[in-house]
Amino acid sequence: MTTKRIFVTATNTDVGKTFISEKLVNLFSDMGLRVSYLKPIETGVSQFPLDGKKVFDVAKERNPELERFSLTEIVPYQFRLPASPFVAKGETEIKLSKIVESLEKLEKVSDIVIIEGAGGTAVPISENYFTTDLIADLGAKAVLVAPTNLGSISDTLLSIWKLESEKIDFIWTLNLWKDKNSFDEVSLPFYKSHFKEVDIFQKNPQKLAEKILNLF
Repeated sequence: MTTKRIFVTATNTDVGKTFISEKLVNLFSDMGLRVSYLKPIETGVSQFPLDGKKVFDVAKERNPELERFSLTEIVPYQFRLPASPFVAKGETEIKLSKIVESLEKLEKVSDIVIIEGAGGTAVPISENYFTTDLIADLGAKAVLVAPTNLGSISDTLLSIWKLESEKIDFIWTLNLWKDKNSFDEVSLPFYKSHFKEVDIFQKNPQKLAEKILNLF
């Protein structure tokens, strides 16, 4: 079976990519699949990449073959400055080949690789290379994580349009977290009016996992 590449992106930073990535590791593992995790770029790193390590630790528990991998293979590019990769990298060149090298190693012990992006769909990695370019170059299917706070509708629509314009296969889900007590009144009515189906991750996580597999 060809290993499935699933890229978790979002409308912005601090929306829930790491949370969803961790949940997907467990959901797919519960389905009997061997799951690996890769975070190509993490910024705001002090002693070690917090997000990358968190999900990698979970993935190792579910897939013991990952014990042979180092954290630097899982998060090949680590930068101190909490900024977009383009800014945080300074003079460092982010090479696609280095990311692919880690990905292909992980695929040897995996049915699925969860790839977590940095920031949102249009985050610059280099001057003219963005998250959507990385998704396309990796040949991955995408999961767009959208927030539920006031003002998020515009961000969500822009990210959906961006993925559609780049002809990337994706599904999207709402991470019911910020403003969750007012979401049903303030934002949900538009989503229900505009979309045939609205997926709220917390209401049916298993459904998201099944929809992702149907992308392949």
